[in-house]
Amino acid sequence: MNHDFHMEEKVSPPSSLTGKVKETMHNAFWDHLKEQLSATPPDFSCALELLKEIKEILLSLLLPRQSRLQSEIEEALDTELLRRKAEHGALNVPLLSKYILDMMTLLCAPVRDEAVQKLENITDPVLLLRGIFQVLGLMKMDMVNYTIQSLQPHLQEHSIQHERATFQELLNKQPNGEKNLSLEALGMRTPRVLARSLPVLGLLDHTTKWLTQAAADLTTPLPTCPDASDSATVACSSPNKAVGSPEPPSPTMVLSQGFLNLLLWDPANEEFPETLLMDRTRLRELESQLHRLTVLASVLLVASSFSGSVLFGSPRFVDKLKRITKNLMAEFDSRPEEAMRTVSEQVSQEIHQSLKKMGLAALSGDNTASLLGQLQNIAKKENCVRSVIDQRIHLFLKCCLVLGVQRSLLDLPGGLTVIEAELAELGQKFVSLTHHNQKVFGPYYTEILKTLIPPAQALEAEVESL
Repeated sequence: MNHDFHMEEKVSPPSSLTGKVKETMHNAFWDHLKEQLSATPPDFSCALELLKEIKEILLSLLLPRQSRLQSEIEEALDTELLRRKAEHGALNVPLLSKYILDMMTLLCAPVRDEAVQKLENITDPVLLLRGIFQVLGLMKMDMVNYTIQSLQPHLQEHSIQHERATFQELLNKQPNGEKNLSLEALGMRTPRVLARSLPVLGLLDHTTKWLTQAAADLTTPLPTCPDASDSATVACSSPNKAVGSPEPPSPTMVLSQGFLNLLLWDPANEEFPETLLMDRTRLRELESQLHRLTVLASVLLVASSFSGSVLFGSPRFVDKLKRITKNLMAEFDSRPEEAMRTVSEQVSQEIHQSLKKMGLAALSGDNTASLLGQLQNIAKKENCVRSVIDQRIHLFLKCCLVLGVQRSLLDLPGGLTVIEAELAELGQKFVSLTHHNQKVFGPYYTEILKTLIPPAQALEAEVESL
């Protein structure tokens, strides 16, 4: 489920045909209203229709428990009463507008306070009504998004049960010995998340291999660069046991390691876990995002060693280096050496110019050559700086799975603080994806892990509590 889903107002570009037609029609309507109100005696027919629509919008913004406000709005903007006042020329549009603004101030989200306050300074009744409708449109969108947000927990629980039931139905209908099936071949009525053809293994062989490899990885130390370790590595490597303990890894750590392994998945390996086939595209996107952050942080780490603490302590300078690197990320995927040559030249130039502006000593010829060389070497996968950063980002993601994103951000490994915002976004997406997957397929993982990690009787509660 996309927790960031929200509705936005669709605005046509002013230069487009749709935008021009819409603007022309709106202007014609408001000009007509101005003519009616300026007539002698005033014609309130359009104004009454507007007030009726405003009343309906205000009522739609109320929560069920706000019965008192509902009665107040219905009384103050009673259509028949307003029509009788208009017939006698006693309809006070400015007074009604003030009441509407007061009610909007009461009902609007904090983000709309400023917009409502600006309306209070408008004296022209037509411009005021036009502004009221514009802000009410935004308030309606806010209410829709609030409703979506409040329903998400219920929708998520329904989604979990539905996905799990559909997946189990798929497994139950698989013919014996069949290794590649499509959902269409099964004649199933499937939800959106299982809507396209997929290879499915009835016994979850690929999922079992994936978790078996994750368990093996936790008992096999990985080679690291000499400076890759730090206190955070110890903190998140295994929260359930001391370093070097012979005890087997916990189910939590096996699953965490398994999810991390998916970010390093060989595209040529077709044995992708069956329980994660629906998330494969999103995992590839996260892998690509992680790769870009690795290069970005590597560039910034090298640049910091040549810039000095004074220059690199300038947020504007760091942001400029970020923009330089990010703008060439697309080129890096296809031509890494060429991209890093361009990055190295632009970063070197930016460092020279910034040092000069701040009255600091310029880089020597040897230092400039060393800077260019180290930046260009980042194009190589085996580059030690890049390897260290890559390991630390994976460590951060592992901490996110165990401790949560916010706690993990409090103790970032060295070299990652400059990309804290980017890491927070990556971590949140990764945690959201993995947690939802665990809730859907937790029972399957429990059964598999029972065969991998003793004692079996302690596993079920731990896996399902993730």
